[in-house]
Amino acid sequence: MIPMLDLKRELADIGDEISKAVDKSIGETKFILGPNVKEFEKNAADYLGCKYTAGVASGTDALHLALKASGIKENDEVITTPFTFIATAEAIVYCGAKPVFVDIEPETMNINPELLEKSITEKTKAIIPVHLFGNPCRMDEIKQIADKYNLTVIEDCAQSFGATYNNKQTGTLGDIGCFSFFPSKNLGCYGDGGLISTNDENIYNDIMALRNHGSYEKYYHDRIGFNSRLDDIQAAILNVKIKYIDKANEDRILAAEKYKDIIQDSVSYQKVENKSKHVYHQFTIRSEKRNQIMSELQKHEIASAIYYPVPLHLQKSFASLNHKEGDLPVSEKLAQEVLSLPVNPYLEDEEITIISEIVKLASGK
Repeated sequence: MIPMLDLKRELADIGDEISKAVDKSIGETKFILGPNVKEFEKNAADYLGCKYTAGVASGTDALHLALKASGIKENDEVITTPFTFIATAEAIVYCGAKPVFVDIEPETMNINPELLEKSITEKTKAIIPVHLFGNPCRMDEIKQIADKYNLTVIEDCAQSFGATYNNKQTGTLGDIGCFSFFPSKNLGCYGDGGLISTNDENIYNDIMALRNHGSYEKYYHDRIGFNSRLDDIQAAILNVKIKYIDKANEDRILAAEKYKDIIQDSVSYQKVENKSKHVYHQFTIRSEKRNQIMSELQKHEIASAIYYPVPLHLQKSFASLNHKEGDLPVSEKLAQEVLSLPVNPYLEDEEITIISEIVKLASGK
């Protein structure tokens, strides 16, 4: 059996260090906004190269609070991609705003900057580009359009911790960055957790209040806020794992390159721009024989996953937007062809070879 991610291998490697950090957090008994949260926020800001970070309860909350701090309100419009996890668009709806879906590039699988301007209206207030599977979006073009129309750029970095564009970390390229530490992420905790990054002091102060019941000063509540605080125990785990994130990402990149060397042109791959460093939260292939490949992998007890089988504009939860099949053809086509293979820092060369040979055979090329 080869799983998508094997956290037991991670525990065998750095589990003792994580256990000590957890035990220390428990011993300190400061579980809410405790010392590990403050330490992690500093470590993350130093790593990302930004002025401010705020730990929150999840990546979804990071998006929600970032939108609220940006002033997004009812009847506003926020542009994003339909080819992403639902949390990206859910957060927009939480604010009473409308998600406006713009189709993606077939090669990078990210939002297509060339389609942005025609979707901008007087109601448009922000753009949420998603660095899908750890592959940075074309942020130069996106930021140029956003600046032209005075739009806030909120990066969805749920899958891209450690990815760079023009040698800058994702999460520092727009106005706000939003990260998830779901256990499967490149930098993951052992539960839910999230982070918001920014260089804007006003946005930072608002987020710090929003995450803690709208309080800028204890027991004084200037606005309606939320209970969305990164847990101290999870922060303790992240303080250990952030030390190893560069090595872990490099191992993912090496695994992806090994896949490509063996599979070659049997399938197509997510394109990486010259300016970008892709950190392969997922190694995702495209093939018209996707289902056949998946079936063959299952026969050999090898996991694979389809991210995402139904684009957001065709989900029942967004039926009120009145989209129909054919509206966003690239996203719809990719949903029928993409397949993610196991990729993680602990994947062995022999496992990559086995998976690759099955993919080649099943693709018929």
